[in-house]
Amino acid sequence: MRRLLLALPFALLPLAVAHAHDDDHDHDHAHGSLAAHEHGVARLNVVLDDKTLELELDSPAMNLVGFEHPATSAADKAKVAAVRTQLEKPLALFGLAKAANCSESDQELESPLFGDKPAVDDDGDEHEGHAHSEIHAHYRLACDKPGELKSLDLSPLFKAFPATQKIALQLIGPNGQQGVEATPAKATINF
Repeated sequence: MRRLLLALPFALLPLAVAHAHDDDHDHDHAHGSLAAHEHGVARLNVVLDDKTLELELDSPAMNLVGFEHPATSAADKAKVAAVRTQLEKPLALFGLAKAANCSESDQELESPLFGDKPAVDDDGDEHEGHAHSEIHAHYRLACDKPGELKSLDLSPLFKAFPATQKIALQLIGPNGQQGVEATPAKATINF
């Protein structure tokens, strides 16, 4: 399912390294900019390959539901359910040219808040005991006319989840690869 996205971090590694060197004086190096859990910041990988558009969103739960603890109260459970319902509709969250005629062919949503087993890090430690919860969404769309996809508008995503202030986006499309930062004020990314 994730064949296209598996290669993305390796393909964009030179770009990420170059970007890191450009910003050396502005960032805390103890926290990698692409992998850090930072409230207000999400990561989005986008790959357009022939007629397949894949989008992979990783976000701290705080950005989407407003908390990261297990949902135990009725209000928290309702909020998690509402966010999950929003995430189940990628065509409402990602602005794509209607002329491309994209339709969802597959999706996967994962989070400890959704009742999924906690993620295990490289050391074999489970993350459930930590205060940080992530939400991972992976979508595969089939686009009849991918040549009509000139841009990706993230405005609907920012509007749906206003606590998300920035999205670190890595994109591979017909014009090559790029790494950009999207914000509510600069939410449209060109393919």
